[in-house]
Amino acid sequence: MFNFLKRKEQVKESLTKTRTSFLTRITSLVAKNDVNEEFWSGLEEALIGADVGVETTMGLVDKLRERAEKERVRDAAQVREMLKEELSAILIEADKGKELKGTGGNPIVVLVVGVNGSGKTTSIGKLTNYYKAQGKKIVLAAGDTFRAAAIDQLKIWGQRVGVDVVAHQPGADPGAVAYDAWQSANARHADLLIVDTAGRLQTKFNLMKELEKIARVLQKTDPTAPHETLLVLDAVTGQNGLQQAREFKKTAPLTGLILTKLDGTAKGGIVFAIAKELGLPIKFIGTGEAIDDFAEFDAKDFVDGMFE
Repeated sequence: MFNFLKRKEQVKESLTKTRTSFLTRITSLVAKNDVNEEFWSGLEEALIGADVGVETTMGLVDKLRERAEKERVRDAAQVREMLKEELSAILIEADKGKELKGTGGNPIVVLVVGVNGSGKTTSIGKLTNYYKAQGKKIVLAAGDTFRAAAIDQLKIWGQRVGVDVVAHQPGADPGAVAYDAWQSANARHADLLIVDTAGRLQTKFNLMKELEKIARVLQKTDPTAPHETLLVLDAVTGQNGLQQAREFKKTAPLTGLILTKLDGTAKGGIVFAIAKELGLPIKFIGTGEAIDDFAEFDAKDFVDGMFE
């Protein structure tokens, strides 16, 4: 119960900027209490202003209009509640479950991808801390061998959280790092192997080849690996982040997202655009600067956090 309440509070606090901006507009609309063209136009503006995205917004408003007409709703407060329902439905539909699942008692392998500056290494550290707090044994693989700083950062996080980090020299083959890390994780009977990857621009052809190679190498030891490929996105980048996600989805078999810096933007509505347009579940969100400012994503908590 404590963890549930803590998560709910974390999400609510991280959405302060989004809620202040979005809810102010919605409250103003509801206060007029008339469901007319002005109301629908204002609702569109509020949703787009929260970075829900034009395509997702148009679909939402069209659906709400249909429902309001069919159910003969004329009270704006009722439409507000319908909006909450529809926003939750978008997230739930994209949610394919959050349990990380492996097979045969081998370590669950998680590849983490994302552009430099998205908060990828920090997210790996927070994800590791999150699962270690649940009693999981974890090994990290410093697969971003193109930047010496990335290797050093991951080692620092490993020391901070208290887990082993397998690393080679800068410029080494990322596939070799992943292979050695898997052997180490297996020998230690680890529950999770989390592999950092190079954070180059998502449009680079080499990135696709590199991820394919890492996957092939891992499959020599476990044919089902990697079990998860999580994309880290910076919420502050808004629609640019959505474009990144589109490109990464073309490149890698993404299974979900980690959304960082949610507390730093008034445009948390990007969550709905990602879920609707890409059909990818958001598995975790960064809710602040501290190591435990990291929460498993919950659709109801998130929508409540935007409205309450």
